[in-house]
Amino acid sequence: QLQLVESGGGLVQSGGSLRLSCAASGFSLGYYAIGWFRQAPGKEREGISCINSSGGFTNYADSVKGRFTISRDNAKNTVYLQMNSLKPEDTAVYYCAAATYCSGRYDPQVYEYWGQGTLVTVSS
Repeated sequence: QLQLVESGGGLVQSGGSLRLSCAASGFSLGYYAIGWFRQAPGKEREGISCINSSGGFTNYADSVKGRFTISRDNAKNTVYLQMNSLKPEDTAVYYCAAATYCSGRYDPQVYEYWGQGTLVTVSS
């Protein structure tokens, strides 16, 4: 069974940091670009970052640029999202998803596999 599993979410104070992980089972992440999305209560899903299969290309939404860093370790079949300087407005469920390429506009239709999400709550 092909699965993506996110972990690392939790409660953190404003200004704090968290590192999310996206692990794959049943397939090799190394063939896929991985995107991170988030959805806050009452808001639409937002694409925030993507990394291509080799790790040589990354992009970020303006809302997280300079604070979040995406990386991958294909040997561990895992992609990470390091989140620093967290703000209350970063509170959301965070999802990772796999695609054959990074969509510049974070088009969800491009992504084939999705995880179940991990909740990040940032308190003020």
